[in-house]
Amino acid sequence: MRYRTLGHSALKVSAIGLGLMPMSGIYGKSNDAESTGAIHHAIDHDINVLDSSDMYGWGHNEELLGRGVKGRRDRVVVVTKFGQVKNPAGGPNLVNGRPEYVVQACDASLKRLGVDVVDLYFQHRVDPGVPIEETVGALKRLVEQGKVRYIGLCEAKPATVRRAHAIHPISAVQTEYSLLYRTEAEETLPTCRELGISFVAYSPLGRGLLTGRIQSPGDIPQDDRRRDHPRFQEQNFFRNLELVRRLESIAREKGCPPSQLALAWLLAQGEDIIPIPGTRRKDRIDENLDALDVRLDTADVKRIAEAIPAGATAGLRYPEPQMKAVYL
Repeated sequence: MRYRTLGHSALKVSAIGLGLMPMSGIYGKSNDAESTGAIHHAIDHDINVLDSSDMYGWGHNEELLGRGVKGRRDRVVVVTKFGQVKNPAGGPNLVNGRPEYVVQACDASLKRLGVDVVDLYFQHRVDPGVPIEETVGALKRLVEQGKVRYIGLCEAKPATVRRAHAIHPISAVQTEYSLLYRTEAEETLPTCRELGISFVAYSPLGRGLLTGRIQSPGDIPQDDRRRDHPRFQEQNFFRNLELVRRLESIAREKGCPPSQLALAWLLAQGEDIIPIPGTRRKDRIDENLDALDVRLDTADVKRIAEAIPAGATAGLRYPEPQMKAVYL
């Protein structure tokens, strides 16, 4: 394993982490025994970044993570998030960044996780109705109380990151980032680098498209929420598949799967990038870790970036109603 330093902290994090979202039924049915086995497998292979949220399965994911790290707590960086709340009317989740809710959410997460402190606590979505200074002020108090070690923001614009960082050091920003989802991430990175903030790349395999295993919309299970995502719907899907074909061609030359090439490209963007591919399968964890052995020179990195230029992907990255809550 290679390790990277989280922001200005002394915390060493694995260059590749594990996203736990698929373990709570969001990408089709999941199995707790299989998921716990995957968590143990990741830890045994020196992955120490385990990324959860109170929204994944509405508490289920954190409880699963808590069971998975029991007896292994000293070997992991427990990451979770707050801020998304159920919409009583149905439809897209609502967002709550009020200071009093921050405290309630953290206490509830600690209980579900069965830990005394969260290593990295993210605001899952920025609340447009609450000044970021107020939300981060509450997070700062959690750090002072010893309930949280480091804090981060998800899907935050550069200006929001600056305002937050002025209140309390932000250690990481987490935004979707892959060859297929580049625009917002690459707009945010310069600010993160100026401020010494690490960048956690979620969905670094383009929600599975960059693995090359999804050949048609019909390959996605009926109960998988990607069916609602514009980039996976008919016309957009096949346009995006053509971009994946370009990556596959280069991957064949390199003698590796396209998934590994996609992760290697992200890792080559800088020592401050921490991809967290999500899976509940041990073999996928092994495949992702092998990306650490894929060597790319400057020409390779440039060629791959040119094969799938920023902004080339067809369709919104979330269904339109959900786009109102991202990148604020």
